[in-house]
Amino acid sequence: MTTIGFIRHGSTHWNKEGRAQGSSDIPLDEDGLAEAEKLAERIGSEKWDSIYSSHLLRAKQTADRIGGRAGIPVWSDERIREAGGGEIEGTTEQERIAKWGAGWRELDLGIEKPESVIARGRSFLDEVLSRHQGKRILIVSHGAFIRTMLNHLLPDSEYDGHLTNTSVTTLVLDDRDWTCGLYNCTKHLE
Repeated sequence: MTTIGFIRHGSTHWNKEGRAQGSSDIPLDEDGLAEAEKLAERIGSEKWDSIYSSHLLRAKQTADRIGGRAGIPVWSDERIREAGGGEIEGTTEQERIAKWGAGWRELDLGIEKPESVIARGRSFLDEVLSRHQGKRILIVSHGAFIRTMLNHLLPDSEYDGHLTNTSVTTLVLDDRDWTCGLYNCTKHLE
């Protein structure tokens, strides 16, 4: 039995402004650093074997705090980065409507397709699963990436809701079947 813990990075000033981050390299803000510390304290009291992080700074800063507290090295991998936002990166919903109209989601603005996210996410996950069979692995990544992978791995479920910054979602692989043990948990922030 292998357990994967998906963690969304801490908050950034773009999160607070409602700006699409995509693959833009935005650091954690002061609140995000504090959230990451609280998460690191929680994870430090649990048993995890390895930590992988998106190479984007907001995820890496979150993962480094966890790894430092838990005494586990952090490995970076570009395949678990956020879905690319194309032309909408850095914009708010209001700015997108002003620039492209209310139907902006129907336009080809260079936003990465879910199939692309799944392909790179699956490549990463297959490699990690073969390397760490039967272990407990943390993956520090991003909201859209995690939601896309959850819906791919658990197709009969509906995990489309907003994932809170520093939330923990765990999946367990038993033989070939995935189950969700924990979803969008932020008990460390209470």
